[in-house]
Amino acid sequence: MHTVIVGGGVIGLSSAYYLRKRGIEVTVLEKSTLGSGSTDRANGGIRAQFSSPVSANLSLASIDVWERFEADFGIDLEYRRPGYLFLARTETTAERFRENVRKQNELGVPSEFVSPERAASLCPELHTDEFVGGAYSPTDGFADPHLGLQGFSIAATEAGAEIRTKVEVTDVELDGTGQVRGVTTTDGAIDADYVVNAGGPWAAEIGAMAGLSLPISPRRRKLVIVDPAIPVSDDVPFTIDADASVHFRPERNGNVVAGGHFSESDPEMDPDRFSERVSLEWSAQVIEEAAECAGYFGLDSEIRQSWAGLYAVTPDHHPIIEESIPGFINAVGFSGHGFMQAPATGKLVAEIVADGEPHSVDVSMLSKDRFDGGSPLEEGTVID
Repeated sequence: MHTVIVGGGVIGLSSAYYLRKRGIEVTVLEKSTLGSGSTDRANGGIRAQFSSPVSANLSLASIDVWERFEADFGIDLEYRRPGYLFLARTETTAERFRENVRKQNELGVPSEFVSPERAASLCPELHTDEFVGGAYSPTDGFADPHLGLQGFSIAATEAGAEIRTKVEVTDVELDGTGQVRGVTTTDGAIDADYVVNAGGPWAAEIGAMAGLSLPISPRRRKLVIVDPAIPVSDDVPFTIDADASVHFRPERNGNVVAGGHFSESDPEMDPDRFSERVSLEWSAQVIEEAAECAGYFGLDSEIRQSWAGLYAVTPDHHPIIEESIPGFINAVGFSGHGFMQAPATGKLVAEIVADGEPHSVDVSMLSKDRFDGGSPLEEGTVID
């Protein structure tokens, strides 16, 4: 049995590793270089604070792997866990956080609703007068996405996966019954019993090759590294001002990685032609908005670096994980959560191929059919 994975990001490489662990022959095809899509531009967040149970469960199953990653894969992820702190400026948002915490606690996520004073003990420069409360979980954190990708890539290769870069898939071949039989590439045809769509921002294009219409839109998101006026210590949580749509987390040497989405405009992007450059105006706005949240960001704050990447966004901000037609598996549309949920997703892909269905996490609600008169899900903790 042979599986072809389309896409050499962290979802594709995780899937390759777990497929080889199940003894499945695997070829990964990446049209550029490994991680060059969204993985190497990601913020690296790893959290279980979601309002959606399936999102929380995907993260919890993945965190089990991230916690053991250095021991199991020999790669130090630079995994730090100062927690995530979601902040509420309004009682409406605070009430939503209280409900989220209740749901999360039922799943085993150790989150708690916190007062502004408790939040300030976690983020010492916080402007407590601006907030009515927040939600905090000490087990959330962040890591280096490229190191995660590297770990899965090395392990998959050592386990016998074939990884081919600079090879673009141009079509998915089906037989007369609609069953996958292989792919056509810029380097020739490859027979396959299964094709895994792990294309990130290109997922809809790859799905269309198999005759599928996937509601996945590439949306541009930006990040900036700031040297703040007051250094941010490593134990400050990943802090999200939910009502102002700005966020920051510690980086190195007192710096932070910060971002935010401040415009109602959010056009769909061409993943082959979008701009990776970030305007000085947007970077300055991030600092201004962050300064309204915490006192770290004074007039002496300096911009060190900035970049843009793409979220592969579905209408309900949940992925599609399923065998959509015989032999064609979608693991796409993670809406910014792909890195953190990659280990669990790779295991699920391997289960679909080896066992005929996914079972380590219940993802029955993540079918693409939920967008065709089914039941779209809700997620209230999206970070742009």
